This record gives sequence, C-alpha cells and structure tokens, in this order.
Amino acid sequence: MNKSISLFAIALISMTLSSCEIVGGIFKAGVWTGLFLVALVLGLIIFLFTRGGRKD
Repeated sequence: MNKSISLFAIALISMTLSSCEIVGGIFKAGVWTGLFLVALVLGLIIFLFTRGGRKD
C-alpha cells in the first residue's frame, strides 16, 4: 500500500512539474545566493578598509 502511494506521488510530481521549471528554480536560488555572498564580501572589504584607515 505505501509503495503504491509513493509511486503515485512520484508520478503526480513528474507530470505537474517540468524539468525546466525545476532547473529554473534551482538557478534562481543560486543567483540570489550568489548576489548575497558578493554583497557580503564587498561589505566586509569596505568595512576592513575603513577600519584599517583610521589612525587613533
């Protein structure tokens, strides 16, 4: 019984989602993650330069 339910779920998912939609979702998540990491690194570099430039 459980095996037939899981096969039905797999069949339903494969019919409703195309592979292009799945790949597109993965790339969208990758783009946003990449942009976040680039912004984080740039912010860290700017912070270190401004902090290091001060002469107390």
